[in-house]
Amino acid sequence: MLLADIATEYPFWAERVSLGVGLIRVLVGLTLAAHGYGKFFKGGKIPGTAGWFDSMGMRPGKVHAYLAASTEVGAGLLFALGLLTPLASAAMVALMVVAGWTVHRNNGFFIVGEGWEYTFILALIAVGIATTGPGQYSLDYAFGLTDPDFDGINGLLIAAVGGVVAGVGQMAIFYRPPKPSADG
Repeated sequence: MLLADIATEYPFWAERVSLGVGLIRVLVGLTLAAHGYGKFFKGGKIPGTAGWFDSMGMRPGKVHAYLAASTEVGAGLLFALGLLTPLASAAMVALMVVAGWTVHRNNGFFIVGEGWEYTFILALIAVGIATTGPGQYSLDYAFGLTDPDFDGINGLLIAAVGGVVAGVGQMAIFYRPPKPSADG
């Protein structure tokens, strides 16, 4: 039974699911967009972010600072609005693959130790929403973009496979981790 069939038979259930999916989508999307905003306008801004990217081996740092900040803002806002949701989700997954590998991987799982837990959860949420669809309270729904060709297994594949391939591809091309120093 498709969600559309369930919505016809149990409209109260579909509305509740759409409300819950929408709440998750908006808050997670705005959180991601806030991270990008911070790279542009807070702390060290783009120059500071560029130096950080250079230091971890994502070169050229300035290019990656702009790419990361722009992708976080753009994908976050698209995800929050529920517009082109599987593509926004793929961008989120790509960001989290790169962040998880380059920054958090050596620190274990838990975020309290700077581990990859947070990046994993954000990627999982993005894939989950791409799979279920963005719900009734989304621009995809308003524009008629929610259908089996863009949601369900296709949404999962676009977000998960597309996001992982994009993230791994970016690292294969640009990631050159610094060599460990002789004293540490």
